[in-house]
Amino acid sequence: MAQNLTFLNSLMVQKTKMKEKIAIQGIKGSFHHQVALEYFQENVAIDECLSFEALADSLINNQSQLAVIAIENSIAGSIIPNYALIDKNNFHIIGEYYLDIIQNLMVLNGQNLEEIQEVHSHPMALLQCMDFLKKHPNIKLVEDKDTAETARRIHQNQIKGIAAIGSKVAAELYDLNIIAPEIQKVNNNMTRFFIISKEKSQVNKEEINKASIKFELDDTPGSLATVLNVMTNCKLNLTKIQSMPIIETPFQYSFFVDVVFEKYKHYEKAVKVLEIMTNKFKVLGEYRNKKQ
Repeated sequence: MAQNLTFLNSLMVQKTKMKEKIAIQGIKGSFHHQVALEYFQENVAIDECLSFEALADSLINNQSQLAVIAIENSIAGSIIPNYALIDKNNFHIIGEYYLDIIQNLMVLNGQNLEEIQEVHSHPMALLQCMDFLKKHPNIKLVEDKDTAETARRIHQNQIKGIAAIGSKVAAELYDLNIIAPEIQKVNNNMTRFFIISKEKSQVNKEEINKASIKFELDDTPGSLATVLNVMTNCKLNLTKIQSMPIIETPFQYSFFVDVVFEKYKHYEKAVKVLEIMTNKFKVLGEYRNKKQ
């Protein structure tokens, strides 16, 4: 009997220690991976997904329990397909994270800038670092599918003469030397990420101060203005509004909205009114805004 109890206790301890697997778009060393490490503040188990669709499949098929997904960039704007992905699959937003996008030029240990003949990276990363790269016209720029993948390939194949652009996490993970840190041309380049799940968040209402909602409106004058007035009257602060065409109905739009609030009861009041005023009203997530 005592042995059975010991065995059961051991199983319970092991279950407690099991880590949730986090799906990310890209591989380890990517900015999605960096967010996972910083948000969960531990050595999390990672499911590397080559696309956002694959990330969604990972959650749907229970390969992972949570996922990190980029939703907007302070320079490039919203990643509209990811809003649709969350909505279509009925995922729940349970948190958010803002990451400063800091790009670094990295090479094999022992290499220096004068030895670099090519820089390989994602087109967006190259664009973000163009001011620095223009100062070195002798270096050929080569577009690649992923910043972290380039760093990993340089490490695995011990490639000399080629540099990657990517995160500090990638440099550390793939044992590369950063020879030019923070080469992005805009220092205030920030990307917002959602933490999503198949299950609704169990966060205490007293801790929730932000929500993401979606609704559709009839094509009548002033309908959106009326909705915004309701939010104002209920003491909600609108921080984001993104329209998206409704494919089945030309020139009709759905709206994805983020609001912050001081008291959950104010948000609850607004939801009750908006459910009546709008079409296909949906709460995408209620969570804690870490920027406040």
